[in-house]
This record gives sequence, structure tokens and C-alpha cells, in this order.
Amino acid sequence: MNMMTEAETKMAGETDSKPLNKKMQGEKVNVHYGDKQALFDVDLDIYENQVTALIGPSGCGKSTFIRCLNRMNDTIDICRVSGEITLDNRDIYDPDIDVVDLRARVGMVFQKPNPFPKSIFENVAYGPRIHGLSRNKTELEEIVVTSLQKAGLYEEVKDRLHEAGTGLSGGQQQRLCIARAIAVSPEVILMDEPCSALDPIATARVEELIDELRENYTIVIVTHSMQQAARVSQRTAMFHLGYLVEVDETDTIFTNPNNPKTQDYITGRYG
Repeated sequence: MNMMTEAETKMAGETDSKPLNKKMQGEKVNVHYGDKQALFDVDLDIYENQVTALIGPSGCGKSTFIRCLNRMNDTIDICRVSGEITLDNRDIYDPDIDVVDLRARVGMVFQKPNPFPKSIFENVAYGPRIHGLSRNKTELEEIVVTSLQKAGLYEEVKDRLHEAGTGLSGGQQQRLCIARAIAVSPEVILMDEPCSALDPIATARVEELIDELRENYTIVIVTHSMQQAARVSQRTAMFHLGYLVEVDETDTIFTNPNNPKTQDYITGRYG
């Protein structure tokens, strides 16, 4: 009897017609920076345990959209967001939502690695400590070690946990930032061009890590690299001049896009 492995079953499920769970949904999302409109009526569903890649030329609204998903745009005084964005069917812009709690559930990894000027251990322990996720030192140490293991970094740093995180290589620093995001047990991880400052070897390691992490997390990645989007994502959303041009399974976007703008962008005619 030909029994499929769990991984094969999961992969098969990604291509059949079985509906996937929507973890986050954006409906009619508009963003203004003062008088300038940056996003126009964006409707985009983010599916659970999938990697959704946001692609498109510079200034098209990718990073603006991803920053709406954990309300990072709240930190910009002139930014105004309208429409609805939900996490597990609850509006994240509801006045009763605790933004600190939201950002623990929807973590973020930035374009440039930004470890705190603290030890490797303290970088990862910071979030669990302020969110009260550990009852004692032993539990905190366990969270730190587990997070570093999940980020594929523990074996490289286990003998220097109390050395500065800023002393690591660029690729290691980015994986440290991923470990820091994982440490507060998020449900969604946002990645805004996480490999743009890394060399090809470090980039490959982070891409492998993204593929491993989607077993347990929902991931949204902004990338300028068509190859990266094709390698790491299951769904791809194409943005252009603040509009969502189209969204579909990644294979479809790269082999048979509906919109000529998508075709032109992925074939290098502009961007």
C-alpha cells in the first residue's frame, strides 16, 4: 500500500481545491501619508502555515501593506489607515485591541538586522521577559535555547550566549532577530526584505529557515527577488503603484499570470 508521508500529504493539500484557513484578511485597505495615498483598496487574504510573498517595484506599497498587519504604521504621525484588517476574524484596528499584544502575535523581522546592543541571550530573552512568558530563570533559558534552535542558530552561538549580538555576522544577526521574534510565540511572522543585506550563503540559510518555520507559523515576506519569491512562497501578491494587481498561487503567478503588469515585472521589463 502506497502511504504518503505527512509532508507529502501537506504538499498535496496545497495544490488541491481544499480551502485553507485564512489567518489574516485585509479588505479595502487604504493608506495615506498626509495628502499622499500609498495604498488603494487592497483586498488580500493571508493563509495559515503558508508563506505569502509580496512583490513589485520599489515604492509600490509592499512595505506599507506589511506594516499595516501589525500596526507599525501607527508610529508614523501622518499615516492614516482605513478599511479592515483582521487576525482570526478580529479587527486589529479595533480600539479595544492591545497593540503590544498584537505585535507579540504578529512579529516582525526588518530589512537590516537590528539586534539590541545586548548579549545574544538577552536579545532573545527580552520579549518573553516583558510579556511575562516565563515564571523563572530555568523557563526563560529554555525559551531562549528553543528559539535559537528554531532559528537555526543555537549550535553556532551556544558557547557565547553572553557575548554581544552585534558581534555576529550579518546572516547570524538576522537569524538572531528571527529567534527574537519567535521567542514570544507569535502566530504570524512578517519579514520585510529580510535577505537584502545578506550575502548569497546567508540568504540561502534564511530561505531554508523560512521553509522550516512555516510548519508552525504563518509568514508574509516582502522581497525584491523574483527567485526568492518563487523559492520560498506558496502564494504571491503583485503590487504596482499602490494597487494589488493580482494574487494567486506562486506557480501560477510565475508561469501564467493574469495581468500584463505582472508578466512585465517578472520578465524584467520594468522594476
